[in-house]
Amino acid sequence: MTLRIEDYALIGDLQTAALVGIDGSIDWLCLPRFDSAACFAAILGDKDNGHWRIAPKGAGRCTSRRYVGDSLVLETVWKTRTGTVKIIDFMPQRDEAPDVMRIVEGISGSVEMEGVLRLRFDYGSVVPWMRRADGHRVAVAGPDSVWLRSIPTVKTWGQQFSTVSSFTVKAAEKVAFVLTWHPSHKPRPECSDPYEALENSLRDWEEWAVRCRTKGPYREPVVRSLITLKALTYGPTGGIVAAPTTSLPEELGGVRNWDYRFCWLRDSTLTLDALLDAGYKEEASAWRDWLLRAVAGDPADLQIMYGLAGERRLPETVLPWLKGYAGSSPVRTGNAAVDQLQLDVYGEVMDSLFLAREAGLPGHRHAWYLQLSLLGFLESKWREPDEGLWEVRGPRRHFVHSKVMAWVAADRAVRTLESDTSLRGDAGRWRAMRDEVHREVCEKGYDPVRNTFTQYYGSTELDAATLLIPRVGFLPPDDPRVIGTVDSVRAELGTPGGLVKRYSTEGAAVDGLPGEEGAFLACSFWLADALRMTGRVKEARELFERLLALRNDVGLLAEEYDPVARRQLGNYPQAFSHIALVTTALALGREEEAG
Repeated sequence: MTLRIEDYALIGDLQTAALVGIDGSIDWLCLPRFDSAACFAAILGDKDNGHWRIAPKGAGRCTSRRYVGDSLVLETVWKTRTGTVKIIDFMPQRDEAPDVMRIVEGISGSVEMEGVLRLRFDYGSVVPWMRRADGHRVAVAGPDSVWLRSIPTVKTWGQQFSTVSSFTVKAAEKVAFVLTWHPSHKPRPECSDPYEALENSLRDWEEWAVRCRTKGPYREPVVRSLITLKALTYGPTGGIVAAPTTSLPEELGGVRNWDYRFCWLRDSTLTLDALLDAGYKEEASAWRDWLLRAVAGDPADLQIMYGLAGERRLPETVLPWLKGYAGSSPVRTGNAAVDQLQLDVYGEVMDSLFLAREAGLPGHRHAWYLQLSLLGFLESKWREPDEGLWEVRGPRRHFVHSKVMAWVAADRAVRTLESDTSLRGDAGRWRAMRDEVHREVCEKGYDPVRNTFTQYYGSTELDAATLLIPRVGFLPPDDPRVIGTVDSVRAELGTPGGLVKRYSTEGAAVDGLPGEEGAFLACSFWLADALRMTGRVKEARELFERLLALRNDVGLLAEEYDPVARRQLGNYPQAFSHIALVTTALALGREEEAG
């Protein structure tokens, strides 16, 4: 039986991550990086595509689970007829090789446990050769090598191309399993002590979390979301992946399945804002530096997303041997949207670097010249249609949000020059561009009859991205056009429970894809922000509380939510959703302090 998306919890080591199900099975893990091929891919197929389960014999769902304090150390408990047992799952920050550690601890009575390790490299397609060496079980296939050991040693044997075990734990007894990956052509790395690694991991996470300066009623969800964002950070470069998964569907059984294991420029401003507001200046600086490295070069070559280290080639491929989560195919790796023209990203980059400068992050001499180069290119391109922030695979259009972000790009250039007279630049030129974009959007992207901004010029469709108009400063929150847009989006894109979709997928959908999708969680947080900014703080808080209730039992959110089936959809956990949660929570907290 396929677990729900929200039935999984996340563990990771700041270079990759795994999903652990409520049944004790790790069903997704890419090694050694977020964007590497998976060695456990059961979530996108079945158990034959790779998984690692440890649980009481014959048991199904766990009794309870939680993260230990403010950490990414997962504790899962089963209460059985004969006793109680818990499993502690975590991935310590690596010195050399990535480790997955699972500590089985008896709490009471006596519990018979069973383990099944089914390694399948290259997204579940390659069965490795297994052997024994130095007290380990060793799996090798091509470039990959995985070593499994237990402390104390647990007897294992091969069965149906998997490694199985059976053992019993009594109260206060512990058995630790360590799974280590390394390149098959290199010697095995030194063994790590799992108990020492556990102490270090708990200490590291607690020390990191205590730096959060957020207080008030929303501290817990804010800290958990920030921990999730930290877990989605690729430590060596500072890049933050949109999600650690690929192809978890936006519609069960549908084709809206994409690879999100990359870093989107679009997330940059919101990410910086959230990190800086919560007190994580070092992480914000690392993300800003990643951004500068990624976008360096010809502004005509600016992409909407990049690899973990700024890689540009992310070709999209279908994996036909995987049937997809709940039969949702195709399963894709790479993302063809990388080649799209999305003009809004120029505004996001300019806004991010403006925010970094305003926050006092250490400057880079070349950053301003890079910004001027990007803005000069946008000046010649902003009048063209594009694919927009939702990466539609239909025809290019004059998306209102894209034009608004072109205005943001010019506006931030003007404001930067006004605040720092030592910088060179033609403020008058950028003011003229800013004014021209503003006039055009208000003339062509606004429907005066319905009193709302539309999705694109000449359209009657709406877009939840227009909720960001007051946040970016395009119009003040009390402007009647802003209030009308908020009300229209809420009415026409709303779902049961008060959430909103990104845009309509009915009829000839603008994205050129069949099927539907759920409510978009980031957009629903944006609605809460817009309600707050337009003076409806009580309604904003009520919506925010409903959104918090959609988190799973360990505080995680996917990209979307199905309000009818009442389950999460899309890649998971989703950085965009958690960034939006943090931003909305902090803004509502300030309202409470002020009022």
